[in-house]
Amino acid sequence: MPKLDWIRSVLIIGSGPIVIGQAAEFDYSGSQASIALREEGVRTIVVNSNPATIQTDFEVADIVYIEPLVPEVVAEILRKERPDAILPTMGGQTGLNIAVRLHEMGVLDELGVKVIGTPVDAIRRAEDRRLFHELVRSIGERIPRSIEVGSFEEAVDAVRELGGFPVLCRASYALGGTGSGVAWNIEDLRRLVNTGLMVSMNGKVAIDEYLEGWKEYELEVVRDSADNCVSVCPMENVDPLGIHTGESIVVAPAQTLTDEEYQVLRRAAFKVVRAIGVIGACNIQFAVNPESFEYAVIEVNPRVSRSSALASKATGYPIARVAAKVALGYTLDEIRNKVVGTVTAAMEPTVDYVVVKIPRWPVDVFETMDPVIGTMMKSTGECMGIGRCFEEAYWKAELAANNPIPEGGRVLVVADPTTSDEAKYIISELKSFGFEVLLMLVEKGGTGSLEETTDGSIEWSSWRDEVDAAVALRSSGVGMVIDLRRRRRGADVTGYRLRRGAVITGIPYVTTYQGASAALRAVRWLRTERPEFRSLNELHSLAAGQRVAGLKAGSAYRNTQIEEGQIINSRAENADL
Repeated sequence: MPKLDWIRSVLIIGSGPIVIGQAAEFDYSGSQASIALREEGVRTIVVNSNPATIQTDFEVADIVYIEPLVPEVVAEILRKERPDAILPTMGGQTGLNIAVRLHEMGVLDELGVKVIGTPVDAIRRAEDRRLFHELVRSIGERIPRSIEVGSFEEAVDAVRELGGFPVLCRASYALGGTGSGVAWNIEDLRRLVNTGLMVSMNGKVAIDEYLEGWKEYELEVVRDSADNCVSVCPMENVDPLGIHTGESIVVAPAQTLTDEEYQVLRRAAFKVVRAIGVIGACNIQFAVNPESFEYAVIEVNPRVSRSSALASKATGYPIARVAAKVALGYTLDEIRNKVVGTVTAAMEPTVDYVVVKIPRWPVDVFETMDPVIGTMMKSTGECMGIGRCFEEAYWKAELAANNPIPEGGRVLVVADPTTSDEAKYIISELKSFGFEVLLMLVEKGGTGSLEETTDGSIEWSSWRDEVDAAVALRSSGVGMVIDLRRRRRGADVTGYRLRRGAVITGIPYVTTYQGASAALRAVRWLRTERPEFRSLNELHSLAAGQRVAGLKAGSAYRNTQIEEGQIINSRAENADL
């Protein structure tokens, strides 16, 4: 299908200043999109309030506006420049929200400006929680039960209807999980609903069923106007469902899916993306019960996302560039993958290495920030490690994040009665590696003989402040803290002071059982192995060669009918991820 010849100029909406939830990933996507459009002879106009970006360079865009990213200002730029179309899906949540408002204001119809790529109606179907839930159910896919509310009183009724606490509170059209969280009790519910109503663009908050103990997977999907779809990369959150993807350790390709299970999620993803009407790139997230493989759709981001940059770097598939070409009317088989050079965008990447992403938190800059992860993003960056196995990639990513995992010394494990079994396993593993283990019990009842397995204990005491906690950690010789408590980690004063004390002393702090297991796997691997280093270009070239070799061998590679996907490791080898 040829390029849409009526498109001569396009306005690209940027993401604005670097904030939590929208960082350099969207400068990357916007820059790639602008370059891709200019390759096709399209005049590009970039509007962004942040001058410290690559996309606002005149070598990247033809015309640049450094202006506030609000609908009224963008409307005036449209009236002046009169572009044929706007591309809002490269500017994160900011780009989507502005496009929706311009449509509602009638500006796009007034000027005859078209939205290319994913249309406004599709954006609404993905971003509005009520519309999204109705659509997913209408196509026969499961989604966690959800009730949309407009007040705290309605939220209380919704909790009763869902069967009680815990529940997940989520605001519509919100960035980086803003205003979201798990409510364990009525006080949590009041705080989260009030916050969510303030940040929600439509004045609504969704009260969702909370699937505790389930795992989270996400797929990057690209769809063209001829209905061809590709899954670029299946990614797995190491931390459990309820931890924001931007806060979790993420591994690609997914490590605990069989190929059959991956194909089930892949087909479901294509089904949902087609029903929404996405044209271009999107990110879809699934919750999966690790015991039964029952799955549910969590959400779809109908745009290039933070994960798109990770998937692009990990696989050599330039998602933003391909999505921009698709917005011009090209089909996937007409777009050459410029990173590897030998294949088209219709071919799904296959990699024989593992990529791990570790978030970076600005805990040393924001002195009151609580370093505990949850449904709302706090990280402002991420580091990527690549290795022959998960352990090597994880070790490299932690090293790049300036958070190296200690190979010996003393570790403080924090537990309560609900996590005593997990604590026993972690303590046993630490002891087998020669670590000294100190135990801090929040509640002693129900923990059995846990104290007898350690080398000592620290009382769960009320330190005066975080400095006092830091002094206690330093005097105890602690080199790492593992907090295994599942509930209300962010609500207790003592826990907050302990976490801030660890930050002050520069001690690694792990706040989930899955994160602790990943760290111990890396320690075990380092006892017998040493890391190897290869360039990203070399790995992409090797992967491209394997894809071409597979095609020459006669593999059937049609866009929407591929039944053999990524190289997925077995669940048995990665059961504790």
